Amino acid sequence: MATVQVQRTSAVRLPTRLPLLAGALLALLVGLWAGLLRVGWNWPLLLPTLPLSHGPLMINGFLGTLIGLERAVALGKRWAYLAPLSAATGTLLLVLGAGGTGGTLGYFMLLLSGLLLIIVMVAILRLHPTLDTAVIMGGVFLWLAGNLLWWWGVAVGQLVFWWAGFLILTIAGERLELSRLLRLPTSAIQLFLAVVLLYVGGLIITFFAPQAGARLIGGALVALALWLLRYDIARRRIKAGGQARFTALCLLSGYGWLAIAGLLAIRYPGQLAGPYYDALLHAIFLGFVFTMIFGHAPIVFPAVLQRPLPYRPHFYSHLLLLHITLAVRIAGDLLLSMSLRQWGALLNALVLLLFLGNTVVALVAGAKGERSYREREMAG
Repeated sequence: MATVQVQRTSAVRLPTRLPLLAGALLALLVGLWAGLLRVGWNWPLLLPTLPLSHGPLMINGFLGTLIGLERAVALGKRWAYLAPLSAATGTLLLVLGAGGTGGTLGYFMLLLSGLLLIIVMVAILRLHPTLDTAVIMGGVFLWLAGNLLWWWGVAVGQLVFWWAGFLILTIAGERLELSRLLRLPTSAIQLFLAVVLLYVGGLIITFFAPQAGARLIGGALVALALWLLRYDIARRRIKAGGQARFTALCLLSGYGWLAIAGLLAIRYPGQLAGPYYDALLHAIFLGFVFTMIFGHAPIVFPAVLQRPLPYRPHFYSHLLLLHITLAVRIAGDLLLSMSLRQWGALLNALVLLLFLGNTVVALVAGAKGERSYREREMAG
């Protein structure tokens, strides 16, 4: 997900950011382990609550911390880093102290993180008063609402679309920002807003009519995917080559998975658990969200780490393998094949580790290249 560049300099130095990024990555790794336990792999449990912590670890611990850190870097204010710190701390407390004092404090820290991130977005909105920034802030409200519902005891299966809305509106808002370069017609903007309202309306209706609300959400996902395929600038970047082409392919393929998720929500509405629920959620969170992360990693990581991340052709390996392994997993879900689903999940986790490995290799190469350049400059 692209960083909103509000300020080019940050008040917080790199050593302060690294623990937050490390916390997000740790939540990702533990979340992957929890997901594999949840899908049926008989591996060491580590913590009794771990299998049930998969979703919260991925949404709050990894993505909540990462997005909060990204916004704090963009704003460049010390206090803004309290949002990702609260998300990481709250997730850790919940995993370690489920139900006890630690769990209660964990919920509080997550709610505080959402409130702080809203304040960060208000500050960004004042500096960057545009519709896309408002849409991104709307996503943060959905995240806060989802965590409030969770605190009140609502099952994850009933509130997961609120968490998903946080990520969907964040990504959609960022793509809307870049699409302004195309000078979109007013009708396109109105259609975009109608889709967002349809999604939010579906969320509200799920409280009274779960299946009808889920179908509205599914329709909104399909409509948003089609809007992005039609109006996103990514379509025009395919022929650019290099990193621009890689990013465009990540985005366009992710929109395809978003449409698939919408169709699954329409076909299997109101699922709170089971294989169809698994297929729907992972079409969104793996197929859509992680392809966005893959595409924007060369932008986000340099902004956070203040280190170059040069594009490498081998980035296509984790993109292609994600699509293949996710197709295997969803096929297992739809065919009710437990073994196919389990192997697909394991391969999904390995692909995400491959992505992290490819990113580290590129960062090391970028650091070496930067050092060589400086040495040549000094020698000259």
